[in-house]
Amino acid sequence: MLSQSARYFVPDPSRWPIFGSAALLCMASGTALWINDESWGRFILIAGACILIYMLFGWFGTVAHESEGGQYNRQVDSGFRWGMSWFIFSEVMFFAAFFGALFYIRVLSVPWLGDLDNKMIWPDFTAQWPTAGPGFTELFTPMEAWGIPAINTLILLTSGATVTWAHWGLLKNNRKQLIIGLILTIALGISFLSLQAFEYTHAYSALNLKLTTGAYGTTFFMLTGFHGFHVTVGTIMLITILCRSISGHFNADHHFGFEGVAWYWHFVDVVWLLLFILVYWL
Repeated sequence: MLSQSARYFVPDPSRWPIFGSAALLCMASGTALWINDESWGRFILIAGACILIYMLFGWFGTVAHESEGGQYNRQVDSGFRWGMSWFIFSEVMFFAAFFGALFYIRVLSVPWLGDLDNKMIWPDFTAQWPTAGPGFTELFTPMEAWGIPAINTLILLTSGATVTWAHWGLLKNNRKQLIIGLILTIALGISFLSLQAFEYTHAYSALNLKLTTGAYGTTFFMLTGFHGFHVTVGTIMLITILCRSISGHFNADHHFGFEGVAWYWHFVDVVWLLLFILVYWL
């Protein structure tokens, strides 16, 4: 018989993809109906979300049991690593497109709209960032960098250190250090999201800064909002890894599930540093 290291793992036929497809269909159609004033569309959306959660629990549980059952060899582990690497690369390109839009607006579009050729069209427009753009008369206040954003930067940098500390604990087979490090990282992630929610409330109520506030409002909420979504996903992933760690999963030689989430969390940290510098500070 072939040893585990020499064979290639082929998973059993799975029903989970069809559940995922049904969930996405319900969520997309429910959202479309709800947007078009069909009140019952939200119930289809909720049903789709419930199916998606059921699918995630079932599919991830299947993968976890296969992994802990010793069915994954080094070849499968290498495949997971390549898959996660390409996924993070796709996320880098996702944010690169948004940062590119911010660059185009600030460096090219705003100066062009304020040059002499366009002065007759928008005589009162000043080509200076931050701005909502020409024709926008409603006053707003830009978000300051040295308040909640600076605190959130410190929080995410600290969370990067705590998840690394948890990884060191795993490599030393120190289960207590692993669990405490994950708990601290999750707490910091939730703190970040809570402060960002407060920041958004303050922006809407006190600064009159909204998604409809022209070029500045759209780029600000687009970049920070999508990053907040990624922090939310990362926090859920960390909670999943914490539950698996408490159940005794992972060891020093077999723990890519943890590593993949740690890679993702460090990616989220780096993106926030760019956001803090390019959106809040400069």
